[in-house]
Amino acid sequence: MIGKGSKISSILKGSCPKCQQESMYVNKNPYALSETLKMHERCGHCNTKYKIEPSFFYGAMYVSYAVGIVFAVAAFVISYLILGTNLKVAFISIVGTMVVFMPVIMRLSRNIWINMFMSYDKNLVKS
Repeated sequence: MIGKGSKISSILKGSCPKCQQESMYVNKNPYALSETLKMHERCGHCNTKYKIEPSFFYGAMYVSYAVGIVFAVAAFVISYLILGTNLKVAFISIVGTMVVFMPVIMRLSRNIWINMFMSYDKNLVKS
């Protein structure tokens, strides 16, 4: 289910949604902050153009909000409900989580957004 060909695989790895052969990003490390959102123009393997239209990834901002909520709720559940901290500490853990994971959230959001519009094509993969 999470192997090659699934949208989840492409989203988590940041690979081309069409062939899943290579990363869409210039630098695979999201914490290289100057290059967090720098993407290749096209896939080197299948020549898929990533920016379907100008400002295509503005829609990823809406996805980013939802992904951020998931991270914030996870931080709250872990700190307040599991570890038993008070609300002040839980709030600080939410803020800390959002700051630390912001590059990951931004990339995940882009990956989800592009995978909503493109699907894996097994004919592009050479054996």
